[in-house]
Amino acid sequence: MDKLLHIICLDVPYPVDYGGVFDLFYKLPALQQLGVKIFLHCFTKDRKDQPELNKYCEAVYYYQRNLDKSNLMSGLPYIVASRIDETLHRRLLQDDYPILMEGVHCTFITTDERFKNRKLFVRLYNVEHEYYRHLYKFSHNIRHELYYFIEAKKLYNYERKLVKNVAAFFTVAHQDAEYYRKEFNCNNIEYLPLFIPEWQVQSQEGMGAYCLYHGKLSVEENEYAVEWLIKNVFCGINIPFVIAGKSPTKKILKLAAKNSNITIHADPSDEEMQDIIAKAHIHVLPSFNNTGIKIKLLNALFNGRHCAVNDAMIEGTHLDAMCHIVNDASEFKERIQLLYHQPFTTEEKEYRKQILMKEFNNNANALQLVKWIWETGSENLQIAHSNV
Repeated sequence: MDKLLHIICLDVPYPVDYGGVFDLFYKLPALQQLGVKIFLHCFTKDRKDQPELNKYCEAVYYYQRNLDKSNLMSGLPYIVASRIDETLHRRLLQDDYPILMEGVHCTFITTDERFKNRKLFVRLYNVEHEYYRHLYKFSHNIRHELYYFIEAKKLYNYERKLVKNVAAFFTVAHQDAEYYRKEFNCNNIEYLPLFIPEWQVQSQEGMGAYCLYHGKLSVEENEYAVEWLIKNVFCGINIPFVIAGKSPTKKILKLAAKNSNITIHADPSDEEMQDIIAKAHIHVLPSFNNTGIKIKLLNALFNGRHCAVNDAMIEGTHLDAMCHIVNDASEFKERIQLLYHQPFTTEEKEYRKQILMKEFNNNANALQLVKWIWETGSENLQIAHSNV
């Protein structure tokens, strides 16, 4: 019997040019290879239609997000209210295929009585209210702070109710599943690793040339991490530090310009970014948000050398054995100065292969997803997971 599936995406998942769309995109070919026929529905703010998606889907539909400021006054979280579209709802109601909603953002249909008998699944990329609480904590913009504070409160109430209306949730991090179980008494939730490119562990043995932080630099959380590293770690050590990523803010550019050992690579192409990652000796990746899993960390582990991270970066990921874990500025300085003269070894590379190639296997993880949606049923979700 054909397996037909609606997927609702929070954004257009191509090109794969920022961390948030990796799982959205690489899930598509993995499911297609297992015979799943995908009807893809994409919300968009400013990303264009992408013919590339037609290679993996039976049909692709695009919906413009409603960014009207009146949605800020809604009782719904803005990320949900701005993705309500009756055209989408009517399309979904034309059949009874299962529906996979990518992110809390796309789950408005769970509040609609017309979908109460549909098989609904949610892919969780963060504990969203916790994510917004962290954004509030680290924002320096008063208007943004107010938005993040209100959104976090709305999201908590929304997520608490959401668990009653969904067949099953699939998280990208172990700790997010545990949080939902404890905080919301949600038992139909399991961990499913991120879908990623067909990476092999290509970390180069020996010595690299610099320390590196990479990411989308306009994101406030990343801006805060870079500012923290410049002010508290690299201003006091004479080791080259490269900051690479899209849209560096004026604050980052100004801070970096004051330090002769710091270089900014703004808006590198995908090929340039992978070259920058490969040539780094230490990936310095503190996080100030412990929900989800960061694609920058996986990229560094598959393609880079040493990784110096804090607890928040690796919490719930089971990747800690492949990282150097440090937390305060003095620990980062000390470990960086030690690792900068320490070659990356063949043994370390082989250990990464054993862990990463087993867990981040798109085919195996797509097969697990297919079993959960079509074969086992949500009531047997945990039993099925324990036997795989």
